[in-house]
Amino acid sequence: MPTEPDEIWDAIRGELRRETPDFKFHIWLEPLDLAAIHGHTVYVRAPEHIRTSVAERYLPLLRRAAAAGYDDQVVVEVVGEDWEAPADSRQTGAAAGDRGAVDSAPSGRQDRLNPKYTFDQFVIGAGNRFAHAAALAVAELPGHSYNPLFLHGSPGIGKTHLLHAIGNYVERFGSGLKVRYATIEEFTAEFVDAIKKRTTAEFKQRFRGSDVVLIDDVQFLAGRDKTREEFFHTFNALVEAGRQLVMTSDCAPEDIPGLERRLTERFRAGLVAELDAPEVPVRMAILAKRARLDGHEIDTDVLTEIASRVTTSVRALEGALIRVVAYASMKGERPTPELARHVLRRLGADDNPDVRSVNEILEATAQEFGLKPEELSGKSKQQPISAARHVAMYLAKELTKHSPGEIGEAMGGRDRKTVTHGISRAAEVLQNDQVVRNSVNNLRRRLAHPAS
Repeated sequence: MPTEPDEIWDAIRGELRRETPDFKFHIWLEPLDLAAIHGHTVYVRAPEHIRTSVAERYLPLLRRAAAAGYDDQVVVEVVGEDWEAPADSRQTGAAAGDRGAVDSAPSGRQDRLNPKYTFDQFVIGAGNRFAHAAALAVAELPGHSYNPLFLHGSPGIGKTHLLHAIGNYVERFGSGLKVRYATIEEFTAEFVDAIKKRTTAEFKQRFRGSDVVLIDDVQFLAGRDKTREEFFHTFNALVEAGRQLVMTSDCAPEDIPGLERRLTERFRAGLVAELDAPEVPVRMAILAKRARLDGHEIDTDVLTEIASRVTTSVRALEGALIRVVAYASMKGERPTPELARHVLRRLGADDNPDVRSVNEILEATAQEFGLKPEELSGKSKQQPISAARHVAMYLAKELTKHSPGEIGEAMGGRDRKTVTHGISRAAEVLQNDQVVRNSVNNLRRRLAHPAS
């Protein structure tokens, strides 16, 4: 059993996560903090606006989680923000007024893996199939398949999920292999603290002595000279010893600002795999799986409404689902497409409320493919023009509420059947052509916000 307050709270939160659907966890349990531990009593601090509801609805769950993660004789009390701990109680850094404190020797925290992030729960599509296969190969045979493995892509599209999935798989099937997970921020904080306390040998052993090291958000190495130097040597030590290193980044190795060539070359020495934003069918599958796991029966037309409006990331997609379900629950209503539309616009979670017209999509697509807008709306059937025209139709269907007939009318007076065919052709190409997928993702990012 853990003994330090931070470790105890991590264990309790882990139990809460395992037992609670995501939308309930985010609304009611994620805002909680450990206030203090006094004997067998765990004091949990809750914001005032949810304290009464947490005490009434979730106290039994908190007790079960605390019993499983700390002490089977535990008593849990939910306290307010102005509550003061007994003089001889143990407190976390946050409860003691040191919210910036970092656990510099996380002996019990090297496994901070989210148990819900597994390969089984990862929805595979054209934009992430290669990255998923590479991650699974690494998990099955650490240090042999691809070392290092470098996963990159826009925020919120599944990189961290795959990173945790590797760790969870190795911990379950790796015959005792030691896993170390950290963000680059945590790596930096631990390194700086080790220098101050003259415990760099222990710091190095924690990372270099692990069998599988998972590092999140390495793009934040930029501007940290000493951290980069230490990470360089850690990288070399791990790879040379045959230990597995997996990294994630929001951008490709060569695009990380301020990263010297020797690190860029090492990052590319193994396998570099990109994740793309999920297509509509994948977004639908993600929402359906999330709803099923959380025990919700949600009509397909509601999921379609969310999937058509939230296009940027898996994280935003699941967050939108949580908002819609929570709002419907609080109102005592069943989720409907109209309710989803209202909630996403009201809470600013709607990526796609017709922020661009079909003409703007035509202009952006023409520019992306090096053509003129009038070529796309014209009659030419040359392959490059026809392919770009299909992409514009596909994006107009995805990014607006116009029907295929309306899209066709705006694109040179084409009929509904022509537009439907063009959308299908674009979807087929996106499944197999990485270059076209990259162009479509570029266009999504450019068209995601209204012109200023």
